[in-house]
Amino acid sequence: MAAIRFMTTTIRTRFAPSPTGFLHLGGARTALFSWAFAKHHNGVFVLRIEDTDLERSTPEAVQAILQGMDWLSMHADEGPFYQMQRTDRHREVIDQLLESGHAYYCYSSPEEVEAMREKARALGQKPRYDGTWRPEPGKTLPPIPADRKPVVRFKTPKDGVTSWDDLVKGRITIANEELDDLIIARADGTPTYNFCVVVDDWDMGITHVIRGDDHVNNTPRQIVILEALGAQVPVYGHVPMILGPDGEKLSKRHGAVNIMDYHEQGYLPEAMVNYLARLGWSHGDDEIFSVEQFIEWFDTKSLSKSASQWDPKKLNWVNAHYIKQRNSAELADLVAPRIEKLGGSPNAVNLTAVMDLLKDRAETLNDLAQGAMLFCAPFSPASAELQAEILTDDAKAILRDFAQRLTTVEDWHTENIATVIKETLAANNIKMPKLGIPVRVAVTGQKQTPAVDAVLALIGKEAVLARLHQITA
Repeated sequence: MAAIRFMTTTIRTRFAPSPTGFLHLGGARTALFSWAFAKHHNGVFVLRIEDTDLERSTPEAVQAILQGMDWLSMHADEGPFYQMQRTDRHREVIDQLLESGHAYYCYSSPEEVEAMREKARALGQKPRYDGTWRPEPGKTLPPIPADRKPVVRFKTPKDGVTSWDDLVKGRITIANEELDDLIIARADGTPTYNFCVVVDDWDMGITHVIRGDDHVNNTPRQIVILEALGAQVPVYGHVPMILGPDGEKLSKRHGAVNIMDYHEQGYLPEAMVNYLARLGWSHGDDEIFSVEQFIEWFDTKSLSKSASQWDPKKLNWVNAHYIKQRNSAELADLVAPRIEKLGGSPNAVNLTAVMDLLKDRAETLNDLAQGAMLFCAPFSPASAELQAEILTDDAKAILRDFAQRLTTVEDWHTENIATVIKETLAANNIKMPKLGIPVRVAVTGQKQTPAVDAVLALIGKEAVLARLHQITA
């Protein structure tokens, strides 16, 4: 496969997940920062699926990643590219390194390499391959075993250091003697992860790599290979991890870590983007901002050097804000499938009006769906215990009066119902709880609901009067 070489001064970033599982929160945030950096600089955002782990990579995981990216509206300008489709190109570059003397065949067995490492440990040294098969001037290599297929190792410089100015962590320097001779092709000929990354970043003209700081140790290994190829070394930035609310590494025990689980739980994508952006990045004291503002403001100087802490309550606060700001008709469209999933009928009521009523107090779309079931589910009368507690003879007398007054309401809407409520309170010389709670129990089967006048308006005159008459008969 020929190189896809890009000679450009345009900023090009990439998100390169391994499809061994879903798109997790840390990966989504990394993708977000890379995407925003490219957009801020009018650059190009590349999506590359690094599917070289044949045992663990699955088509389902690929689909989960693409689905998560789509949900967050982080659309790639190029890609997705699939690493395994570029194997011929990777092997071509391995041959180049072998020919130039920057790589060599190593015939040491895994058992022999482990023995080398054990020997180093016993001497108090870093466990590593001892360079048995590394060609050196004046060195005689062992006889090649007849029945053994070699791996290919990169000939890492023994002297000097590898340094880079990290966008997040500042200047990082690693002694080359610490790097070992990395295996770049396995015995079966398949190129290894770190090598594939190097070739793909080179060919795709990646100028900036923003990724998790679990990759810091990979960076010097990738840089020395890039330098051996005469390639331009990207600018690297390593973002600290996300911690759970307890300060430990974020994991399933802290709740959902799959980004699409948050879709299922009723979070809006724009809220998720807003919240993820604030995990390790800031713009003054701004907590709420649009995607457009985020792109305009984003810079790597404001990326935090310390780990961020996941705060579910903060996420809920952000999501609640976006729900309040959303058009009610749009919310109705988003909530309708969730109502159906609960067994309700979204067409049983003016769902947009229901959203108007509920959205100021909801934290998630699922909250809205649950609240809407008051109007979308078949009526379930209050329990006998609740009726006995609330619907006393005095309460029923007040309800009969209220029902009689409601029959005269021709234009059935909230304001006219509110007027009848006031008239009933005055006529019976009572406070609102004496009427409101019995009405709720009689008409909805519940003690607590949103504003009773608005609830009655949505349920409809015929149903309201029928339920009141049934209780007071």
